[in-house]
Amino acid sequence: MAPTILCVGMAGSGKTTFLQRLNSDLHAAKKPPYVINLDPAVHDVPYGANIDIRDTINYHKVMDDYGLGPNGAITTSLNLFATKIDQVLNIVEKRSDQYSNILVDTPGQIEVFMWSASGQIITDAFASAGPTMIAYIIDTPRCTSPATFMSNMLYACSILYKTKLPMIIVFNKGDVIEPTFAIEWMNDFEAFQKTLYADHEDSSYMTSLMNSLALMLDEFYNTLDVCSVSAVAGTGFDEFFKVVDKKVEEFNVDYKAERERVKKVKEEREAKRKADDLERLLKDVGVEQKDPMDVLSDLEDDEEELQEPDDEDNLQNRYQQALKDSQGERAAIEKILKNQDLEQ
Repeated sequence: MAPTILCVGMAGSGKTTFLQRLNSDLHAAKKPPYVINLDPAVHDVPYGANIDIRDTINYHKVMDDYGLGPNGAITTSLNLFATKIDQVLNIVEKRSDQYSNILVDTPGQIEVFMWSASGQIITDAFASAGPTMIAYIIDTPRCTSPATFMSNMLYACSILYKTKLPMIIVFNKGDVIEPTFAIEWMNDFEAFQKTLYADHEDSSYMTSLMNSLALMLDEFYNTLDVCSVSAVAGTGFDEFFKVVDKKVEEFNVDYKAERERVKKVKEEREAKRKADDLERLLKDVGVEQKDPMDVLSDLEDDEEELQEPDDEDNLQNRYQQALKDSQGERAAIEKILKNQDLEQ
């Protein structure tokens, strides 16, 4: 299947505009993508979606029917959509040879998708079908503060280790401010530390915390690919597509093998569980068979003990006795009937 790009990010980071620009650039290059919208609450999208969750699930009706708030309704809508993800993948795979990429737009509430069961099901389904990667969109102007920058990096780190998929850090809105400062902070710990102490002179606790987090994330930064784009101006997307090709190769070499290993471990664990259940069942059945009341062979032995020797003399004596008994009963019945006739 064609490579899948899952666009995630905080609300206002420009995910939808970014995806719209990806869509238009690929069409301009005669490489049309397959576009999927998974945001049930969006009023309008600036691109034509091949599959739109709003076509099958009415977000406002879900909210009214279940008495939910906005986030709860989005989660429930995704849960309903996830039950049909196999059908969605079948549709996508049938048309995969006609498209260069699969672009997936996710809800603005990042936690609703990334930390929900339905989000995990959808992500794993795409990853099982073909190369899949996460494009984490960051609002560059809002990251000029070290605290906001660190919050975005922690989000990215948690998403990476939760999905176990290749990730691209995309600093969006490069036309407003160049993300050179953020890239420098990722590559140079001392540069981040210098800015941190300058902005938080009066908050020793916050400074110490972010300083420790920056040290912890230093290794995390080394595994990331970063690019700067402007979804409005359309700059930086050639570099982004180069990174996408790199991530496809990375998925096939590293992540695919790891996912197959995890899948094999799960299958072995499930097979062991079934074997243990079968062993317990056989053990329970064996305990019941030891009960003398349930053993057929014991009942047959009891019947054999009650039987008398089957010789001709005993058989003849039993027959004669039975005949006498039946004759006596018949005579008694006839006597009773005769007395009743006399009385009448």
